Amino acid sequence: MNRVTIPEGYRPPLSVFDTQLAIEFIKHNFQVELSHALNLRRVSAPLFVRRESGLNDNLNGVERPVRFDVPAVGGEGEVVHSLAKWKRLALKRYDFHVGRGLYTDMNAIRRDEELDNLHSIYVDQWDWEKIIAREDRTLDTLRRTAWEIVCCVADVSDRLRREFPSIRVKLKREMACVTTQELEDMYPDLTDPRDREDAYLKAHGVALIMQIGGKLKSGKPHDGRAPDYDDWALNGDILYWNEVLGRAFEISSMGIRVDAESLDRQLTLAGCDDRRALPFHKMLLNDELPLTIGGGIGQSRLCMLLMGNAHIGEVQSSIWDEETLRACAEKGILLL
Repeated sequence: MNRVTIPEGYRPPLSVFDTQLAIEFIKHNFQVELSHALNLRRVSAPLFVRRESGLNDNLNGVERPVRFDVPAVGGEGEVVHSLAKWKRLALKRYDFHVGRGLYTDMNAIRRDEELDNLHSIYVDQWDWEKIIAREDRTLDTLRRTAWEIVCCVADVSDRLRREFPSIRVKLKREMACVTTQELEDMYPDLTDPRDREDAYLKAHGVALIMQIGGKLKSGKPHDGRAPDYDDWALNGDILYWNEVLGRAFEISSMGIRVDAESLDRQLTLAGCDDRRALPFHKMLLNDELPLTIGGGIGQSRLCMLLMGNAHIGEVQSSIWDEETLRACAEKGILLL
């Protein structure tokens, strides 16, 4: 069942017309800030990949990609879930070097997504990837890069408030860092990882939650993570405390990517050894791809956070169930 919650007394911060202006302002300025901060160059990206390429993101392993036949090439295409793997191959093909990277607009259809205030079947994000040296495959690199992204978010937020004075959202620049095991140890009475995130983010405002994918002492992972792009020991999510919704709010999933050793280990742990035969995975296991760090930053999520909207449908056009449309309409909220 789809879930939607409208906070008591909530009113959209901007008119529909001004919301469109603010979305344009955020997207233009943030990608400029991001490209400068991380030394990235914009590239064009695919909407779909060949099914047999192994390039699609398998997410948690249960989501079904949208597939279609392509008679002209004698095979099937899949609409991307994300570009986590494609970006790394592109860095090699486009002759990027250590210290430089790429970013692109990624659009995806995730048809199995449960719909709520934060989730839509349409996903739009900035996908980025950067080549690093082997000695930079560290948590320090992860934390430093995440902090640079947080600074970009804060800079755009400050400029947005000057441009649209009715927006009251003000975000912190100080970023806390915590591992998923530390979170579990910190909140032993909270068995749901989402509850642990809420408690931590309410206390800290913005945080990088690290090491997602592997099992914790409880025997369960904090969250699912595909085994063939992030190194589970060197990844993380950037979350903010969202005052409007009263909950933790993820804007970015990122990480230092697997090398041959960590890919070999994680494929076995995840029961995905069959992927070793795919072209992309063969290249990784043979050390034929650059070492990288990368991630995705939700465009609609960022707009929603910076403006103080209560529902993602206020900042993106998608498909919603009748119950959600009715509940929002009753509160004076127009879903695009």
